[in-house]
Amino acid sequence: MSQQYSRRDICGLLAGTAVLSAAWSRMVEGQSPVPLTVYKDPSCGCCEAWVAHMKANGFVATVTNTTDVDRIKRQNGVGAALASCHTALVGGYVIEGHVPAGDVKRLLATQPKTIRGLTIPGMPASAPGMDMKPFQPYTVLSFDAQGKTAVFAAHRNA
Repeated sequence: MSQQYSRRDICGLLAGTAVLSAAWSRMVEGQSPVPLTVYKDPSCGCCEAWVAHMKANGFVATVTNTTDVDRIKRQNGVGAALASCHTALVGGYVIEGHVPAGDVKRLLATQPKTIRGLTIPGMPASAPGMDMKPFQPYTVLSFDAQGKTAVFAAHRNA
């Protein structure tokens, strides 16, 4: 009992398989949007560019413009030596400055208990949102509740 399939049947089957495969892949990878709360100065363009970078990488950002970002930093344990231009909260962690989305995703995936957050102190020229060329290396630091830092990621090339 052999059954013949038309070209249309085979194309339909392949298209359906591709759609199911893509949907399954998204479910397995857990690509649901990740909520992110960002506090920034209303006139900061590089902060807007960082928010766009995070959105492009699966985060859903709620942005609060404030002229008192320093208060948010103090409330979240970000000392002057760790500070950058904006502060974000995600998954119980503090993200200070232009930290790449990939590093934030790694933090959320591993959920280390001793880390309070990630920071790139200052405003490194080639970090997301700054995007200056040619690429200049920068380091992402983790910090704990006492402000002690450790290297979380070193970005040496674009």
